[in-house]
Amino acid sequence: MSELIIAPSILSLDYSKFESQCDELCASEAKWLHFDVMDGHFVPNLTFGPDILKGYKKRCPDLVMDVHLMVEDPTFFAPVFIDAGADVITFHYEVFNDEEKCIELARKIHALGAKAGISIKPKTLAERLKNILPEVDLVLIMSVEPGFGGQAFMAAMLDKVRVLRQQIDADQLACVIEIDGGIKDQTGKLAVDAGVDVLVAGSYVFKGDIKANVHTLKCLK
Repeated sequence: MSELIIAPSILSLDYSKFESQCDELCASEAKWLHFDVMDGHFVPNLTFGPDILKGYKKRCPDLVMDVHLMVEDPTFFAPVFIDAGADVITFHYEVFNDEEKCIELARKIHALGAKAGISIKPKTLAERLKNILPEVDLVLIMSVEPGFGGQAFMAAMLDKVRVLRQQIDADQLACVIEIDGGIKDQTGKLAVDAGVDVLVAGSYVFKGDIKANVHTLKCLK
């Protein structure tokens, strides 16, 4: 992917300013909207359901709805969120710890008309995804422990990006690399230099001038 994609995470949106921040988002250079779904089991937090996604789809119709399922049963929830308007569904390798089951779900997501992504937590090796990459459209590297916003960026995760970038390029795969956790201008630049295609940013985008902050990230490549 030649163009750097910015995917603001609504986990950090100020819901007392929902309308104005959505309008700013739609006027920015952001192309995707990152939507974190947490079930309180796979990660120790609860977030958004499908009706909330429908609201964002209606409010920001031109943005790609990038849904990250941090749930114990992504096989159940993937169709639910696709029906609600998800364009991309990303689930975690650690839910199955089995590449065949991951491939099976990726194919199901494709059959339902959405793009499929696979994500790994900081302690999971990038090499676990070797045989899954040809089956997915996106791989999401977590540069923090999933579950909460505002955590510090783990620079060691960039080694995973480099490993995956090498394989994707060598095998000429159509899979993009996304990174999420602690992304701001400095860490975003490190990620882009390592080979990231999509930057997920929450606190950095929404705490301040949304349009200007998205533009700063967009200019990192």
